[in-house]
Amino acid sequence: MPSQPGLVSRLWFRWKSLQLPWRRHVLAGYDLAGNTFWEFKDALNANRLRRIVKYSRKTHHADVKISPQWHQWLRHTRTDAPSVQEQQFDLIRQDRVKQLAAEADARWASQPSFLDAPTKQQPAPAIGVKDPGGYIQQTEPTETEGVRSAVGSPEEVAGSTQGRPKDEGKFKGKAKDKGSSPFKRPQQGAPGEGWQPQSWSPNSASKR
Repeated sequence: MPSQPGLVSRLWFRWKSLQLPWRRHVLAGYDLAGNTFWEFKDALNANRLRRIVKYSRKTHHADVKISPQWHQWLRHTRTDAPSVQEQQFDLIRQDRVKQLAAEADARWASQPSFLDAPTKQQPAPAIGVKDPGGYIQQTEPTETEGVRSAVGSPEEVAGSTQGRPKDEGKFKGKAKDKGSSPFKRPQQGAPGEGWQPQSWSPNSASKR
């Protein structure tokens, strides 16, 4: 928390805050960072006092921060200037809010989330547990995995296929030639089926 000004500075602020007849600028107050806030009469609008802030010389202009209470006073949305006690209570409230937010973030971080990695969130598969929702170990060979037939079990189907030539091109595009393609058979009785073009033999031109 920023420290308050010293005794000499407070006495000087009190002297500047007195509204004397010959005084043009009157001190309205100061914040905990050393910035002072002033009021003076406007030449164009005598019914309304202008309000300005003078930054502390110890703070760089890029690091100056004005509290929301003083922002309201500068924009005439607040009549009275904030006191030092009010500014101190506001800093305590901000520290309390930050502490509660950090505790809330820690509680949320300790709970599992759907965004975590699968190895961190999901438990290991329950091998050997006869539960429809659990993990079931593979009991079929890879060749007949997932194959079911109405004739019998996979062992019976495998036994019935013994002795037959294996169609190696079933899934590789090498299926057995079970006969000539119907598209290769010539159409019977089609017009012009036996027509073939003759070679061109030009004759000598006749003399006129």
